[in-house]
Amino acid sequence: YRIRSNQSLDNILFLINFVKNVEPGSTCAVFGLGAVGLAAVMGCKDAGAKRIIAVDINSEKAEKAKAFGATDFVNPIYHNISINQVLVEMTNGGVDYSLERVGKVEVMRSALESCIKGWGVSVIVGWTDVYSITVKPLNLLCGRTWKGCMFGGKIFPLGFKSKDDCNWYICHSLKCFILMGIVSLLFLFCSIRTVISLSPE
Repeated sequence: YRIRSNQSLDNILFLINFVKNVEPGSTCAVFGLGAVGLAAVMGCKDAGAKRIIAVDINSEKAEKAKAFGATDFVNPIYHNISINQVLVEMTNGGVDYSLERVGKVEVMRSALESCIKGWGVSVIVGWTDVYSITVKPLNLLCGRTWKGCMFGGKIFPLGFKSKDDCNWYICHSLKCFILMGIVSLLFLFCSIRTVISLSPE
């Protein structure tokens, strides 16, 4: 993809196409609403998903998720049962597709267990090489499919209608010397995409 000379580098974003197999009329769940998670929500919408459930522990991301196409938002903190049980009850059996981009093995397992038995597909996108993951064999023997996705496969530029649409992704713009501010945003889970300027001006 060639970047046009008149494009702002602050507003160049790409949609990772790991939802190309989502079928029209299907039900999807996206775990984690960072830039990749929101791209997944948008991809599910473009694929024609009937219901898109966005899952995140930060309720402030609900508005953005719905702006990108989510039909529902769920914060696991506000439920007394596991998030996979919540989604199974919401969808009367489980979602057709779940996408995990948090990078925690507990969330990966919950995403799998949120899928409907028989044909549900769960895709791991979040990265971790620290912990191992364990699941009960029955969770796969019942017909679910579990797969991973690195770098998203096909990548193409997002078709935003205006700069304002693109700015939905960008929450903060910081100078590179504000290191502690950048780190704090990561630990507070309050940033979707932060633009870091290397210019001293």
